[in-house]
Amino acid sequence: MFTGIIEEKGSVSQITQNGSSLVLELNCSFAKELSLGESVAVNGVCLTVTNISDSSFCADVTPETFRRTSLGALSAGSPVNLERAMKADGRFGGHIVSGHIDGTGKLLNSVKEDNAVNVFFSVDEKLGRYIIEKGSVAIDGISLTVASVSKENSRYVFSIAVIPHTWENTTLCKKNTGAVVNIECDVVGKYIEHFLNFKSDAGKNEEKIPEEFYSNFPSYH
Repeated sequence: MFTGIIEEKGSVSQITQNGSSLVLELNCSFAKELSLGESVAVNGVCLTVTNISDSSFCADVTPETFRRTSLGALSAGSPVNLERAMKADGRFGGHIVSGHIDGTGKLLNSVKEDNAVNVFFSVDEKLGRYIIEKGSVAIDGISLTVASVSKENSRYVFSIAVIPHTWENTTLCKKNTGAVVNIECDVVGKYIEHFLNFKSDAGKNEEKIPEEFYSNFPSYH
């Protein structure tokens, strides 16, 4: 589990591609502190450490992750947002982030406003339903607050207001118009929707239990 608070900007050292799968080698300052099998969020994608050197680590990208995320667009030298998994005694500086990407969005434009940069993104309807004004969203692994949401035809456009620290210490400042970003919607909303739909579907085929059934058992309230 992660919080969406980026630990540092790393960079891609090398990419080995085999069809729709990748092996990424990533440079970072904390490589020596990692353990094999540990999880690291790379641009918001939870990856498993498979090899370690003094200054870099390797991670496999499966075809499913390749299809669902923007990792396939990386090249040698690309900057990446990195966050190690949260410690059990750590603080929630951001919000609950699983590192399981729901899909990708597209950066539309950025507008400077006083000390903030307002960045606008476009996502499809499948993701847009979970983008809620003043709710949380992780973009390339960064915990951010949704400032506004609107629907334009079959797509949703939402904005975030980025403070100077986040702008300078993440890859957002390197993104150009049209850049593809990884989106992870708020996990709580997704689970609530799933359970409500599951209960509704199950209820259609469920035989109603008579009230007298419960009257045969004592209450221990």
